[in-house]
Amino acid sequence: MERGDTRQSVALGFLAGYVDTLGFIGLFGLFTAHVTGNFVLLGRGMAQPAPDIWLKLLVFPVFVLGVALARLLILHWERSGGRQLRNSLLLQTLLMTASVACAWLATPVDRPDAPLIMLTGMLCAGAMAVQNAYGKLLLGKVAATTVMTGNVTQLVIDLVDTLRGDADARARLKKLVWPVLAFAVGCISGALAFMLAGFNGLLLPCALLLWLACAAND
Repeated sequence: MERGDTRQSVALGFLAGYVDTLGFIGLFGLFTAHVTGNFVLLGRGMAQPAPDIWLKLLVFPVFVLGVALARLLILHWERSGGRQLRNSLLLQTLLMTASVACAWLATPVDRPDAPLIMLTGMLCAGAMAVQNAYGKLLLGKVAATTVMTGNVTQLVIDLVDTLRGDADARARLKKLVWPVLAFAVGCISGALAFMLAGFNGLLLPCALLLWLACAAND
């Protein structure tokens, strides 16, 4: 793996774990970086109705629209010669910054169906939808940074094969271990950040995204 790929996978893995955990705590159990967990929570909501069900319902179409928007913009930037990765990172930064501003306006947070809280969750999910999209479209050589199930499964398989003497598995192992560790560190950091700073903790991902955008080569 090239050095730039490692830097991106570690930074984006950390960011996804951080945002997902901070959002889960601050937004009444909402997963913002992926939709799998929200499907489970929607199922639970059907059996045990709760006020937070509307937030989970609205986030799914927002996530879909975020991926679709990112796809269309990346195609546009490709045709026009724009810097696709840098612009995608800046788009994610814009949405993440908007979610911080919305959270400030929503404070104090007292119920999950408050309009500004719901908007905060949707903006945050939209930002992470963009990361999911450009991760698939532009970072094909980098391990998945928003969902770790596949990474951990492949990590265990490669570990077993490495112990059997497979050199290719050893190379893949080195590629996968860093984003998984970074995601775990991000989860812990996101929880601590919310305890210390509330939604102000989302300013760190905004700064990290700006750094990645400045460092992007394309």
